[in-house]
Amino acid sequence: MAKNKKRDNHGFLDALSERETHIVHLTHNDLDAAGSDSIHRIKYGTVFTIWSSVGKFSSNFSAISKIQGKGDLLSISDLGYHDSIYSTIKTAKKNGWKVEWRDHHRWTEEEISKIKEVADYLCVDTSVCATGIVARDLMPDDEWSKEIAKIVCDYDLWKHNEPESKILGEVCTKYKNLNLVRDCLKDGTITNDEILRIHKEISEEKDNAINKSLKNTKIMEGKYKIAFAPLYGYPSETAHAIRDKMQTDIEIIVSETGKFSIRSVPPISHIIAKKFGGGGHPPAAGGSFKFSFTDRMSFLILKKNKHFQKLFDVAEKVKE
Repeated sequence: MAKNKKRDNHGFLDALSERETHIVHLTHNDLDAAGSDSIHRIKYGTVFTIWSSVGKFSSNFSAISKIQGKGDLLSISDLGYHDSIYSTIKTAKKNGWKVEWRDHHRWTEEEISKIKEVADYLCVDTSVCATGIVARDLMPDDEWSKEIAKIVCDYDLWKHNEPESKILGEVCTKYKNLNLVRDCLKDGTITNDEILRIHKEISEEKDNAINKSLKNTKIMEGKYKIAFAPLYGYPSETAHAIRDKMQTDIEIIVSETGKFSIRSVPPISHIIAKKFGGGGHPPAAGGSFKFSFTDRMSFLILKKNKHFQKLFDVAEKVKE
């Protein structure tokens, strides 16, 4: 058992090496990823799906690239540019993979040009969610795929016009529910009894988490009114609740490891996040504070530390 764990510490490499399908989909781990994967399955049928956090994307892709592709398609969606990816694509191509990439995060023109040199296909479009790009590319004439994209983009782009998108988005905050939501969408329905049951349970848990964050929120005011709150779950919903109650411009939801989610009324979340090793979209992004032991203790006990001031100072200097 220890030998297998050492050989496949990513948890999927053995199964990937023995795959029977010719389509591998490497994607994120939220509703946008589930929507993208549902359309891949509508298009191709059987798909080998790998759900990946942003933090593990580079290492997961690197591991995949070293496995024999045998001419199969490796489709990447809803995961943004990383400095190491250029060489990883070259390795994947050398080992027989066809690489396609669809993303809606912000890339520089230089990054786009660089990846286009080595990938078989690249589409970056910040005007829609990743599911929107996938639906447009893979199933352009399919009305159900368009409906999936409409629902998913409503949640992912913070439009909040479709009540069912909130249900799916919150259910997908739990990794274990991604397959359930993906299959429901693939099979032609938005929700089902199981999804609604899970959402009811999550709603109660979410309300408790948000109230706990609200009680420990710290406000710093300058050019913008910025809220810093500890994360107890549901970062997007927590940020939304803080904004509604405290009329803030920017919300920073921080985990005990130092990772944070940022939401902002001014379109600057991605700019701030980039200063802290992250990225994302103008209204929503993520980054990480490098907590020392003292920083972590201060955060756990006082719900604040020196990194709050550092981010505040960055926000003060940002130009919209």
